Amino acid sequence: MEEVTGAQIIADALRTQNVEYMFGVVGVPVIEVAMAAQAAGIKYVGMRNEQAACYAASAIGYLTGRPAVCLVVSGPGLIHALGGMANANVNCWPVESLSRPVESLSLYWCCRPVVVIGGSSDQNQETTGAFQEFPQVEACRLYSKFTARPSSLVAIPAVIEKAVRSSTFGRPGACYVDIPGDMVNARVDKSHVRQVTCCPPPPVSLAPPTEVLKAVTLIKQAQRPLLILGKGAAYGRAESEVCELVEGCGLPFLPMPMGKGVVPDQHPHCVSSARSRALLYADVVVLLGARLNWMLHFGFPPRFNTHVKIIQVDLCAEEMGNNVRPAVALLGDIRSVVTQVLEVFRKDPWSFPADSEWWAGLRHKMAANAEMSKALALAPSALLNYYSAFLHISELLPPDCVIVSEGANTMDIGRTMIPNRLPRHRLDAGTFGTMGVGLGFAIAAAMLERSRSAPRRVVCVEGDSAFGFSGMEVETMCRFKLPVVIIVINNNGIYSGLDADTWAQLANMGDLTTLAPPVTLLPDARYDQMMTAFGGRGFLVRTAEELRLSLQESLRDWLHPSLINVLIDPASDRKQQDFPWLTRSNL
Repeated sequence: MEEVTGAQIIADALRTQNVEYMFGVVGVPVIEVAMAAQAAGIKYVGMRNEQAACYAASAIGYLTGRPAVCLVVSGPGLIHALGGMANANVNCWPVESLSRPVESLSLYWCCRPVVVIGGSSDQNQETTGAFQEFPQVEACRLYSKFTARPSSLVAIPAVIEKAVRSSTFGRPGACYVDIPGDMVNARVDKSHVRQVTCCPPPPVSLAPPTEVLKAVTLIKQAQRPLLILGKGAAYGRAESEVCELVEGCGLPFLPMPMGKGVVPDQHPHCVSSARSRALLYADVVVLLGARLNWMLHFGFPPRFNTHVKIIQVDLCAEEMGNNVRPAVALLGDIRSVVTQVLEVFRKDPWSFPADSEWWAGLRHKMAANAEMSKALALAPSALLNYYSAFLHISELLPPDCVIVSEGANTMDIGRTMIPNRLPRHRLDAGTFGTMGVGLGFAIAAAMLERSRSAPRRVVCVEGDSAFGFSGMEVETMCRFKLPVVIIVINNNGIYSGLDADTWAQLANMGDLTTLAPPVTLLPDARYDQMMTAFGGRGFLVRTAEELRLSLQESLRDWLHPSLINVLIDPASDRKQQDFPWLTRSNL
């Protein structure tokens, strides 16, 4: 009779489901699960915080379509992971997370497919005030598509398979499996364990042909058509089909932040630099895996045309009609639905006129905004600003690098000035607007690139405030020798900061807790020294020449992570916007 432990059953079940990566922070008794996972061939990456671990696992889910695992201890460990789970769920990324208290383990999978396995108290200690006892199943239901606690050791593989399947089928989402701590080291005859095969790929659904014909007719009738490419198009691997639609029909397109690269940003039909005009005047908008939430101003006036007609393509029926009722709703897999649309256009070719007033107006606005950004980047100044820093960064980055970005102005300005040429090569704060995701995302992307025969660079562009949320993960990068290039755009604060002299004057005037603006951080903080403390490379940059030299040197080094601390003018800001970035007036 061959006996196996609960930890071994968990690890084997995960491997059967093609889970390749596990991120986490271990403690008793979760150490055995991590060791069993390694023995089963799963790569374990120990992180410094459960939140960052869950961010990393979710990024694997988004980039590969298969979940990774987040392994954490119970109680506080699981609570720390809730931020990552919520972020994955709102962003619709798959993540698999394992979280356990000293006595138990739970599994959670988020909307980027994520499964969290989290610990809970021993079964015979519930309600007794056990160590790190917490209502984990109840708490995780807020973020889960599927929540369960296996009834026995032999049921674990079936529950994990259902969690993985639930997280990837339909809109990617979160699942949680709770495993009591006394199951982890308990033993059972291996022959009694219920064996479950790997779940199949998600089924592909098509839109009704009559609705496809309605959508095509509406596009042909449009005077000012616009395609909006969301992260759903990227996750759905629809880049070839979408590019054919753009080029074959001559349509302007606007990529959402993580929809960038589905069609290259440099494509002549990309109208990102005329975003406000495109949204305001379009009369037919095709949403490809994008949602009419705050990022698209809910589809409401004054940001959108009052009479705009929406063609909505989504695999989630519940999403149809949120905020604005679509003229045509195409429910199905984005790649397959776009193929259906293309088949109609192939039989009856049509192209929107390139010499139309719509195109002329968009091109004029794009050129004007490009000139404005260029002027800001080249404005004479003793200090760098956002635009001048990003001008030099964009000129030096490899065209195929994976860009991770977070921060307020850093992320927003960087999105417009650092182009993406390839799909799924941009990771940022996403729909939930979560700060602190950057280093976890970068670690996940770097782990994936390490497995490639020709790895690409991973470049993480951070605001100084955003970097602070997960800054200790630079040690993780150094420990695993992940050659991530981190660029911290340091303006001494959140949105804006103070220079060192003004800060010193405030300090001399009295108590900084009552005098310092709430958005300020320590001026000229030496984030670069955090990296050098762990064996990476750090650079302090004040000028364009120093920035270029340090970035070139960092990109040449494939053995160590680097951190370039770019000190910019604390008063640097975005160019004047036609509308505020956050819409409130219509709610």
